Amino acid sequence: MTHAKRVAVIGSGFGGLSLAIRLQAAGFETTVFEKRDKPGGRAYVYEDEGFTFDGGPTVITDPGALEALFTLAGRKMDDYVSLMPVDPMYRLCWEDGEVFDYTNDAGQLEAQIRRRNPDDVEGYRRFLEYSKAVYEKGYRELGHVPFLDPGAMLRVAPALIKLKAWRSVYDQVARFVSDERLRQVFSFHALLVGGNPFKASSIYTLIHALERESGVWFARGGTGALVRGMVRLFEDLGGTLRLNSEVSKIDTENGRITGIHTFPGDSDRFDAVASNADVLHTYGRLLGHTERGQKQGKALEKRSWSMSLFVIYFGLKRVHPHLKHHMVIFGPRYRELIDDIFHAPRLAEDFSLYLHAPTLSDPSLAPEGCSTYYVLSPVPHLGTADLDWDEIGPKYTARILDYLEQHYIPGLKEDLVTCRTLHPFGFRDELNAHLGSAFSVEPVLTQSAWFRPHNRDASIPNLYLVGAGTHPGAGIPGVVGSARATAGVMLEDFGLPVPAF
Repeated sequence: MTHAKRVAVIGSGFGGLSLAIRLQAAGFETTVFEKRDKPGGRAYVYEDEGFTFDGGPTVITDPGALEALFTLAGRKMDDYVSLMPVDPMYRLCWEDGEVFDYTNDAGQLEAQIRRRNPDDVEGYRRFLEYSKAVYEKGYRELGHVPFLDPGAMLRVAPALIKLKAWRSVYDQVARFVSDERLRQVFSFHALLVGGNPFKASSIYTLIHALERESGVWFARGGTGALVRGMVRLFEDLGGTLRLNSEVSKIDTENGRITGIHTFPGDSDRFDAVASNADVLHTYGRLLGHTERGQKQGKALEKRSWSMSLFVIYFGLKRVHPHLKHHMVIFGPRYRELIDDIFHAPRLAEDFSLYLHAPTLSDPSLAPEGCSTYYVLSPVPHLGTADLDWDEIGPKYTARILDYLEQHYIPGLKEDLVTCRTLHPFGFRDELNAHLGSAFSVEPVLTQSAWFRPHNRDASIPNLYLVGAGTHPGAGIPGVVGSARATAGVMLEDFGLPVPAF
């Protein structure tokens, strides 16, 4: 009688959980190790005074990729979690009071474009066709395919050239629409995966087609309810989740992984390890005792890393129905502010914000008559701006809340019941994120596909990566796609059939 192969997954973010479900469904004996007291990674859930705050990703796209996890396990997603459509997908706001409702209704969308610039309607239609072509190639065809050798990159090079992948998101959008605010409307998405719209490859324009294709969704009970549903599926399949179990070391012998150590000193043996931890933490810390870990750690330190975030979670004792579920709030500068976020050694005087108001879709996330929010400001990572966030954090919080009160949420400070923050030190210390980066390796063309850390290590044959730091990248669809890519490699390596979805 042969025993099931034992696999450890380090980290219970969306990538780690998606991979663990795929492995457990395929017959592996899978254990997920999570440092914190709850699963979810960046999708951690905070609870204060009856308010529920999703810690991280709130925009769910491509629900079909999530549904596939339940289908391959022989279950129905609806039995585990309920997803609700959000419309408009985003409301975009500027300081002069103008708004643009980014909706999936083509007629409404084009009517708003026409009001800004009639000539851009036709340009937008051509942009949508371009975005669809990138989506088909870059996401549906390649988003779950591992790039393990240079040949894989060479094979797709003609397609990338045809799609003008060397151009930035903003430059490509600007070729189709001439109005500056519309250029912001259709280029800001790169920020959602940690990219600079003026540097990120135009491949990331696929996000527009992805949202037009499948919409934007929210889990009833919050993003944390989706995490809980995935954990329940994993455990129903026989998988093991170990909370409060921080991995301190990955053991190797003769060039292969043999097991892991956890604090305060427990150890266990495994046939393979897949890391959903920060990719530099994986190599530099967990494998820092090995030549491979030291070499890769030093190489990764030379990469460019995505920006960090300053996030404020706050609860109010009244509701504000005039807001929308997802709001993107542009400050007075666009290109210049983004340049500061990615390159300036200081904190900018102005900011752009993303405001999340989930109780507009699900009032259960706050006490009756109250409302739950989080607002985030993209900020430089600690390698760009070496700031003391413990000192400036309270001042920055006050600045942002004052701004929201003045422009969007009257009476905010008087109605404030609870407030907490997550800033670059938290990303660094709680999430082990290099330089406090919120999205791992920056998504530029020279750090994408084969140029990104690989789904399977090139030297240690039973070490695998999953999550934002490997192919295809950050965002829920990205890390769920990375799990499909990594699972496919692992199943092949162990001589098992790979599912078609």
